[in-house]
Amino acid sequence: MEHAFWHERWAKKEIGFHEGTINSYLHDHWPELAGEGTPAVLVPLCGKAHDMWWLHDRGHPIIGVELSDIACKDFFEEAGEKAMVRPGEPFTRFKHDNLELWCGDFFQLVPDDLKHIRLVYDRAALIALPPKMRKQYVEHLTAVIPDGTRILLITLDYDTEIKGPPFNVSDEEVRELYSDDYDIEHILTNTLAKDHPFTKRKGLAGATESVFRLVKK
Repeated sequence: MEHAFWHERWAKKEIGFHEGTINSYLHDHWPELAGEGTPAVLVPLCGKAHDMWWLHDRGHPIIGVELSDIACKDFFEEAGEKAMVRPGEPFTRFKHDNLELWCGDFFQLVPDDLKHIRLVYDRAALIALPPKMRKQYVEHLTAVIPDGTRILLITLDYDTEIKGPPFNVSDEEVRELYSDDYDIEHILTNTLAKDHPFTKRKGLAGATESVFRLVKK
């Protein structure tokens, strides 16, 4: 998607993708992924996800990468927290304790930025991108994170032709995108309930979410 698209969505508060609560799959499956200790976490295309406070409260250093400065400001303001802001290129950095939001283009990250990262949480990055950009996203992520990095990936799949984002990403596409460079464990697939916010908003039936554990080879 073009930068202008996302800036417009945040300016108009058209952010139906924002959950506003802790993701249940994160809550249930993070401990097994993270193991002992509190490794550093990357959250790509993070928006203002409350999940980052959940991870912060468990002691993880966090880098969230987000294009919209509105999202970055809202994230701290809505939590009643102040952030130190360090303008710069290619990222303006918002920092509170060991939680940082880097405001800028994800594709400007370089390996040296993330050499301390050991975990990635992707609930809304892959599914936010149209097909042509998903391959580019995975290739860039693979290029900038260290070997052995573990990823909790959550995807959404549906048959109905609707205008994303979020876009449908099948389990087969996940394997096509990641299998060359990652060990893949498909943890679960869950059909969304009729009263799920996404199902109701889009008028879908039979949409599913899948959870994967990936390890970079």
